[in-house]
Amino acid sequence: MRKIGKNLFAGIALLALSTLLLKCKKQDESAQVQSPSAQEETTVNMAAAAITTFVHPSILNTQASLDQVGAEVNGGDPVRLAAYNKVLDYINQNALPTKFFATVTVGSNGATTESKSQIRKDAILAYALALRWAKTGTMTYAQQAIAILNGWSYTFKNYAVLSGSNALQPSLEASWTTPSFVAAAEILRYYKAFGKASGWSDADINQFKAYIDLVKNSYIVNTPAYNNNWNASAGYARMCIGIFLDNASVYQNGYNIIQAHLPIIIKADGTIPEYCDRNDCVHYQYSLTAFAYAAELARIQGDNSLFTYNSNLLSKGYDYMRKAYNRETGCNTCSTSSPVFPGTEVAYNYYKTANLKSLRELQDPLGWPNDRTFLGFTSYTHFNVAGL
Repeated sequence: MRKIGKNLFAGIALLALSTLLLKCKKQDESAQVQSPSAQEETTVNMAAAAITTFVHPSILNTQASLDQVGAEVNGGDPVRLAAYNKVLDYINQNALPTKFFATVTVGSNGATTESKSQIRKDAILAYALALRWAKTGTMTYAQQAIAILNGWSYTFKNYAVLSGSNALQPSLEASWTTPSFVAAAEILRYYKAFGKASGWSDADINQFKAYIDLVKNSYIVNTPAYNNNWNASAGYARMCIGIFLDNASVYQNGYNIIQAHLPIIIKADGTIPEYCDRNDCVHYQYSLTAFAYAAELARIQGDNSLFTYNSNLLSKGYDYMRKAYNRETGCNTCSTSSPVFPGTEVAYNYYKTANLKSLRELQDPLGWPNDRTFLGFTSYTHFNVAGL
């Protein structure tokens, strides 16, 4: 049984961030919607949710796991240090934002805009800074991460769609960026670095809750029934949001989406049709990553069922990924130089199979996805981490 532990002006967040900068110097047409409506969210599956309280922090990391990896880096462990350097690389390569967008304009099939690029970048940057604060205890890094979360949560109003793009693209974009923001928020809200809290105020936390509730109700719940990475991403996002909001129904709806789509996306023999159908090495990894992350969320709440579902179906999906990199699947898009998405490390930490081991070692240590769709740094947070 699972145990699952205004109006301020945007200028306030911008002013805070500017102060810190000075101080630091440094897919597919519309389809029928398969998800419950926002109005149903609070009542669907309540009878099935045997949940009392959520574990916190628990968006892929826990107090114990963050303590472990931080202590190992601070103690000079070379493997953990090399993985932590991926966190520092991201921070050094991505400047702190100086503005935020009320409207984020997105496009499908690779179309991009300034606002789309920034929100993706900032979601992972906030997470990287939260990890840096957890490791060092330096308050500047917590304040920088908080300023990013506040900047978006006080400023964001809606998504817009580029002409000619899928009108439902915002549901996917929100499913990608929101969990990374929430992972940062879980650390900042609940972790204590060297015994000290981050200082994120209750007012700002409440505004962040309003932001993630907005993107859930207006976008993520409208994910169409494509039966592919869109649905896997949406299920993962809703589980994250449910944990942060301490809302068992939101979490359970996300869990149900993941459980329903695992055998649709990954066939019984491990085959993932999305790979050859899309003819790229990325989209099927979106599905695998969302599934691995969702399974890890549940595991931290005391439930291994997504990892073990249908005789370890997720592990079979990663076996298929190894075949794809070996060019043994009938379509030869992947190669050993193709990006290995960071969900691989999370799956390896649970399954410990030879195929997963070889996949993670192709680019060890793993950093972040080159398109900034999912959070990264899992070699730092998960490789041989016993505290999860």
